[in-house]
Amino acid sequence: MPILRAREDIRNARRHDPAARGGVEVAVVYSGLHAIWSYRIAHRMWRAGLRTPARILSQLTRFLTGIEIHPGARIGRRFFIDHGMGVVIGETTWIGDDVMLYHGVTLGGRGSGHGKRHPTVEDGVIVGAGAKVLGAITIGAHSVIGANAVVTRDAPADSLLVGVPAHPRPRSGHEQIAGDDWLDPAIYI
Repeated sequence: MPILRAREDIRNARRHDPAARGGVEVAVVYSGLHAIWSYRIAHRMWRAGLRTPARILSQLTRFLTGIEIHPGARIGRRFFIDHGMGVVIGETTWIGDDVMLYHGVTLGGRGSGHGKRHPTVEDGVIVGAGAKVLGAITIGAHSVIGANAVVTRDAPADSLLVGVPAHPRPRSGHEQIAGDDWLDPAIYI
């Protein structure tokens, strides 16, 4: 099963990144994939009660990739981090399937209490470079968060979130890039 999941991740990376030249290149040089693969091991350790070793692995991965994913986070399938330097994903974050993050994204917590402190990002969401999604909020499926947006409130499905603070608005449908099945959040600055 892990080999099949890795192949799925490689296909997904090639689908999202026009610079990807082949599966071997993606598997060897894409730090976002390395961080995700390491996270999956650390997450299994976390769930098995091996919390300190899981945190050590996550910090080693952070040192090697520049991407910090807490092993307690829950991440779905076909998750892709493009140019991942500076990505931070907090402990109680939940990420659905087919989510894509660009560099410098923070899925961070608000408050110092126990319980859910980090965002829930539903299926098919794209988060632009430098965006900050903070607190126990929910970003609805197939939403797009523009580059450098700061999101601190829930957003319904199919929202476009831009600005500081970001306010959700319905997507017009013109955001679809012709011929591709993904959106470019960099055009929403």
